[in-house]
Amino acid sequence: MAQPFVGEIRMFAGNFAPAGWQFCAGQTLSIAQYEMLFSLLGTIYGGDGTTTFRLPDLRGNLPLGQGAGPGLSERTIGQAFGSPNITLLPGQIPGHTHPIQATNTMASTVTPGPGVLPGTTPSPNAFYDAGTANPPGKNAFAAGTLGMSGGTQPHSNQMPTLSLNYIIATDGIYPSQS
Repeated sequence: MAQPFVGEIRMFAGNFAPAGWQFCAGQTLSIAQYEMLFSLLGTIYGGDGTTTFRLPDLRGNLPLGQGAGPGLSERTIGQAFGSPNITLLPGQIPGHTHPIQATNTMASTVTPGPGVLPGTTPSPNAFYDAGTANPPGKNAFAAGTLGMSGGTQPHSNQMPTLSLNYIIATDGIYPSQS
């Protein structure tokens, strides 16, 4: 491995952190033992800033560049956000329609056949959406004919992913500022 900058983060496929590196697992380190690294990280990721500081925690998280790209929200260094699961609300789903099949011929019964609605029925009653006021002389669609479907259960919000270790250099070249 080439000589790293102190504070440099790399992906590592091993199940251990090499000498001079630590896992990016949010652990608390001693400022006295890792003074150079503390001078770069400070308390961005936590710690009391007097005797301890914390490393970034990339377990189960993806790194993202700080700042704001065109049309994107501002992100600051050390800011964590996102959720592995999300519950969609009706306002987050684009409007859409569902056509229903009907016939314009007179039905012999008020109960339609499977998958079809009669255009007219032998009674003077018509059908209305059960979500509207109950007009006199009208029959409601059966419950569940029109309405929301699904539920309020969260669903996974994660893309296909392969877990690897992120490691941060605790020893190496101290980076100079330009």
